[in-house]
Amino acid sequence: MYKIKGKVMDYKKYIADKIVIDGISKAEIVEAIAVPPNTEMGDYALPCFKFAKILRKPPVQIALSLAGSISSDSVIGQVTALNGYLNFKINKSYLAESTLAEIEKAGAGYGSSAVGKGKTVCIDYSSVNIAKPFHIGHLSTTVLGGALYKIYNFLGYNVVGINHLGDYGTQFGKLICAYKHWGDKQQVEKGGIHAINELYVRFNSEATDQMQAEAREYFRLIESGDSEANEIFGWFKSLTLAYVDKIYNRLGVKFDSYNGESFYLDKMQPVIDELKNKGLLKTSDGAGIVDLEEYGMPPCLILRSDGASLYATRDLAAAYYRKNTYGFYKCLYVVAYQQNLHFKQIFKVLELLGNDWAKDMVHVAYGMVSLEDGAMSTRNGKVVWLEDVINKCVEKAYKVIEDKNPSLENKREIAEKVGVGSVIFGALYNSKIKDIVFSYDKVLSFEGETGVYCQYTCARANSVLQKAGDTAEYSAVCEDKLMSQEYELVKTLAAFPDVVKDAAEKYEPSLIARYAVDLSQKFNKFYFDCKILTAEDGTKRFRLSLTKATKQTLTNALSLLGIGVPEKM
Repeated sequence: MYKIKGKVMDYKKYIADKIVIDGISKAEIVEAIAVPPNTEMGDYALPCFKFAKILRKPPVQIALSLAGSISSDSVIGQVTALNGYLNFKINKSYLAESTLAEIEKAGAGYGSSAVGKGKTVCIDYSSVNIAKPFHIGHLSTTVLGGALYKIYNFLGYNVVGINHLGDYGTQFGKLICAYKHWGDKQQVEKGGIHAINELYVRFNSEATDQMQAEAREYFRLIESGDSEANEIFGWFKSLTLAYVDKIYNRLGVKFDSYNGESFYLDKMQPVIDELKNKGLLKTSDGAGIVDLEEYGMPPCLILRSDGASLYATRDLAAAYYRKNTYGFYKCLYVVAYQQNLHFKQIFKVLELLGNDWAKDMVHVAYGMVSLEDGAMSTRNGKVVWLEDVINKCVEKAYKVIEDKNPSLENKREIAEKVGVGSVIFGALYNSKIKDIVFSYDKVLSFEGETGVYCQYTCARANSVLQKAGDTAEYSAVCEDKLMSQEYELVKTLAAFPDVVKDAAEKYEPSLIARYAVDLSQKFNKFYFDCKILTAEDGTKRFRLSLTKATKQTLTNALSLLGIGVPEKM
């Protein structure tokens, strides 16, 4: 009764149902149960310290009392109390057999659930700027948002991926002005986004005062609906989207909406009117603001002194549109930590407007990415394009594969998976808030905590299965006592569904990346220490089942990050 179709047993719930604590709900007990850092003590533990005040007893006494009231069974092998902790060891054979059987049954769905059924999660990520190429600074928001999209979808949520395009601002007047002065249609068509960017860089270095005035006029023409100005801008936009779509396809990233800043221009007035009606919009030096001083923040600027809108105005309009259109359960903004204040202000203004759903808006902040030689600036042309980083990793991967396995078929296709995977994994392995210094050599290493190491582990597992042959028999039943390497691998496999849920709750795909490395390490230890193909029949069948389960689970984990797995490497 603790199994959901296609899913591994929920051991925390099973354990919680054995525990009775007056005044404490089962849900609270489930929440308190954790996996201890020292697994010698147990597979799960209930810290009893939080119950001491309610029960008016020392934690040590509570744990001892509970241990005496719980009997072991076919699932729970042992219950002990130590230093205020109630420790549980799961029956090893039961854990192995049930876990392997469920992975075999669920396949590519292992680790998924229906926890998000009926709930919508909006994810605002990548948010490219029209007429500017992707640089490496766009890497984190793109792959982090892409991974969260896949994770929430895997958990049954209806996910809406939103690319909030940067398609509004005076820079587009500058681009049109630069094109009019120096541009050539055929050259721009051929050079695409990079040709447009060269015009932008040139304008910032060479534009005269007269050209600056022309640029402002072109932007005014865009806003007023001038056909020629909007035709040129629309052309720039189409060239940009054609360019970024190629990169998104390589990274396995998708979007359901490309509504950018300009989409919300006619949706801002109702928000401004509501701020006025509720007495929140104040005037300061001619500008329209919402005073947030009592909340420890500077004022949120809504309107400039000339009446023009700002980022905050458009973001507020976007928030209302998303709530009204999608009825979201959560709305995530995958944006760098430099925008912490901006989103705190936006969420607070929404709250002051009386929207209880403001609490469901989340800024998923992340650190910055740079190469080992430093940071980049688009305006001055000192920038490293993301496509160049990806291409370099793919080429390096190809050379490594050529050296290690020159006779391998489909080397180019495999190099693409390895190279792209190394870029994604390199951006997702550490906690999202940490700054990243990207190293080509590090991310492409076959050893250590890399995506390549995980992909190679999958290929190794697949090689074992291929050598066993199509007629090989598998079994979830271990006829002998489990070796420590086997049991550690089983426990890691069983943990995957909880890791996926934890990654969603914490908006932290790095938990899955780190899990993939941990699973790879456990499998490789098992692979080197335990005979597989030459073991006795019963043991061989069990170990082949372990190998197959590892390949499937590791493939599932990497796919949630957007990383493909080659059959051979």
